[in-house]
Amino acid sequence: MKLNLSFNFDSGTGKKSALDQEILYDLLIIGSGPAGLNAALYGARKGLKVGVLGVKKGGQVLDTSTVDNYIGVEDATGEGLAERFAAHVQKLQVPILEETEVIDYFQEGKFHNVVVSTGESYKAKTMVIATGSKPRKLDVPGEKDYAGKGVAYCAICDGPLFKDKDVFVAGGGNSAVEAALDLSKHARSVTLVHRSQLRADQILINQMTADPKITVHLKTKILEIVGDKAMTGIKVEDADTGETKVLAGDGIFIEIGYLPNTGPFKKYVELSESGEILTDHRKATNLPGLFAAGDVTNFPYKQIVIAASDGAVAALAANDYIHQTQFK
Repeated sequence: MKLNLSFNFDSGTGKKSALDQEILYDLLIIGSGPAGLNAALYGARKGLKVGVLGVKKGGQVLDTSTVDNYIGVEDATGEGLAERFAAHVQKLQVPILEETEVIDYFQEGKFHNVVVSTGESYKAKTMVIATGSKPRKLDVPGEKDYAGKGVAYCAICDGPLFKDKDVFVAGGGNSAVEAALDLSKHARSVTLVHRSQLRADQILINQMTADPKITVHLKTKILEIVGDKAMTGIKVEDADTGETKVLAGDGIFIEIGYLPNTGPFKKYVELSESGEILTDHRKATNLPGLFAAGDVTNFPYKQIVIAASDGAVAALAANDYIHQTQFK
């Protein structure tokens, strides 16, 4: 059953809530995934005037077929969990501007301002960047066709769905090797495929090579993901000989990193080497009153429950900042 995610955030008068350019918001949240929606929930419960700007309500959760690792929620679909998040925020009448991309950011004294693609600008005392990230793609034929039908991007999330299956891992860094080790607990066999040499820490490589369920193919380029109604294997090329062949398998986990959606904020906030926003334990960035939460930050584990937790921390920290700061 396909769930309807077209929610109407009404105030009870039949008139749709919308962000107001004339309002000075206490907390403006950029992003409407788990981190952003939970920040909105906690901010509203603290009595703050909250607004949310988001491209896609639910964020990457909508791209997840099955969620079975969110505490208290068993066997939910990604759409179903997104629906629950949005419905909870709806009860607090938080205005959400949907399908909206922030194209510019600037400070005005102690206030934070954003400009969206339609030209409107919004102002707030504090702001939470919860724009998430997106997994790097292989960009090969079949990847898009079999997404959710064998092609996956999170071994921790989707590994249990491949119990007693033959799976591949694409990548050669720590995340790829860790994924192979995690998958070996569920899959019948795991084959790690990488176009050059391994870049992972030696201790992880040692653990992987000691696992009898894991096979490694180096200097092997993935040319295509093949299948019928679902993925059935990958077409690869030997970098030394140029020989191509098809390896049969039920799934592939693409673990070649993530691209944080930092947008215009990347010009102003401190970033990690991989482009993620650096925050302290209160989710504060280097700019006073500007916080970040979820997958866009440098926290290493990209999980729904962690993003939601981040959003709560950021909203509570923003509330404390407002009470401790004099605004003119």
